[in-house]
Amino acid sequence: MVTFVKRKLGDDVLSVELTKKQIWANFEEAVLEFGMHVNQYSAKSQMLLLLGSPTGSLSGSENTFPRQTLETISRFAEPYAAEAGIGGSFNMISGSIPLESGVQDYDIYDQMVDASGNNVFQNQPGTLKTKLRISEVFHFGPQAAYRFFDTTSAINYLNNEFSFESFTPETIFYVLPVFEDVLRAGMLDMSNRVRRSNYSYKVIGTKIRIYPMPTQLFPRSLFLRVRYFNDPLTPSYEDQTIRGGVSSLANVPFGNIQFSNINSIGKQWIRQYVLALSMEQLGMIRNKFGTLPVPGGNVTLNGADLLSKGREDKKDLVTKLREMLDTLTYDKLIETAALRSENLMKQLRHVPVINGKSIFMG
Repeated sequence: MVTFVKRKLGDDVLSVELTKKQIWANFEEAVLEFGMHVNQYSAKSQMLLLLGSPTGSLSGSENTFPRQTLETISRFAEPYAAEAGIGGSFNMISGSIPLESGVQDYDIYDQMVDASGNNVFQNQPGTLKTKLRISEVFHFGPQAAYRFFDTTSAINYLNNEFSFESFTPETIFYVLPVFEDVLRAGMLDMSNRVRRSNYSYKVIGTKIRIYPMPTQLFPRSLFLRVRYFNDPLTPSYEDQTIRGGVSSLANVPFGNIQFSNINSIGKQWIRQYVLALSMEQLGMIRNKFGTLPVPGGNVTLNGADLLSKGREDKKDLVTKLREMLDTLTYDKLIETAALRSENLMKQLRHVPVINGKSIFMG
């Protein structure tokens, strides 16, 4: 590398005022510069796969091709699962409010207690108290299933737009997909709670009003399921071995790319970048003197030209590298493969059939 740089800068004709240490420092900078750009575009391609993975500079991770996963997308979907009541990262809290005969309005924050009798709002984790979010109120009159699924004929079911999969007294069999049974079960449950029940409630502020007003001498408790507005950085469950994992480009687990692992394309770029760095450095050194006295006159040094040329070459090399890497991200490669497949199909449409003996599938 030292010989290459000095000869390119004219060492055989004019002495190059650079030491081996200076050229080696430029070489180290060029390798790190190349690795930085390559790792940036690798992270750009893999960020969706790396989010949440262990952090730290892991040897060799910058040279691996990761498997596709849905972990990040699953985490994005967790809040929707929580809203639907089928998952999420934050726990729900169950509690109850003791009802009183003749009392219709109750304060959720003051009167709701857990199984141990502790106030749910006051005993939430953390020092900062957040408002409660009601997920479900268990306040509805039970309905026996046989009241709806009785011996009514299938004709009446169809008239009421309630098709189902079963034998009827008329031995008529309707084949319906399973998902329709599940949807109709949900419809029946909602119908029992809303249409066929006079049990209801209304939440305004911290108060809940229940209908109808309790009239029993010792009424039952009203059960609720609530959630706190938790800090997104402190979920109810956290993998202790990862502790959050990769969150941005700053903690992607990529190490420095070793020069010995770089192919000929990268090594040639590094050589040219070392030359540009050395040219810029030599220009800065020669700019300190400008001219040198020699017998019979002065010699003007080309420091300004070297400085300008070195910076221009550096910028050009980085621009070309980034343009090439832009075309090699995973998304761009998929787009290129799709375009190639489309163009191939266009070509195959014009392939002639030889003597009528060829069979073309497409």
